[in-house]
Amino acid sequence: MTQNENHKIIPYEEKYLKDAAAIWNEVVEEQNSFPQNVPFTETGADEFFKSQTRTACLFEDGKMVGIYILHPNNAGNCGHIANCSYGLTKSARGKGLGRLLVEDSITEGQKAGFRGIQFNAVVSTNYAAIKLYQRLGFKILATVPGGYKNPDNTYTDTYIMFRLLTPPCKTSL
Repeated sequence: MTQNENHKIIPYEEKYLKDAAAIWNEVVEEQNSFPQNVPFTETGADEFFKSQTRTACLFEDGKMVGIYILHPNNAGNCGHIANCSYGLTKSARGKGLGRLLVEDSITEGQKAGFRGIQFNAVVSTNYAAIKLYQRLGFKILATVPGGYKNPDNTYTDTYIMFRLLTPPCKTSL
């Protein structure tokens, strides 16, 4: 659990469903960062959040303002690399709260035994997220030309980003 005077990150529980789904769906409906393009029903959201290695909720002064999910990026012999998604309410953005979510996911990813975190599709126009990820040690590994379909049927590049969570292994990164 991450805490300070005004902020607390705690694991998702069903009692947080309504607020957690609302935050997630707000980001989905903006259609500028999440690959998902149809909002969750509450039942679908609850099942999704419970299926993750970790779903955590960020509270500011007792009100939920953010959420993240952490899970394996792949299966089997590639299951040691995590993937995460983060969402904040519009009113919580620009206040450094995304950093709390990412830092918590890094800590919790290490505790869960993941060796790294990979983002598969960071939209290249999501400047604040890219800047934050880079400050926290993530590197852009590749650009996927036109990897994100915008609501107006145009396409924007996406980045594959990665950060090692454990000391470097003998592979080249």
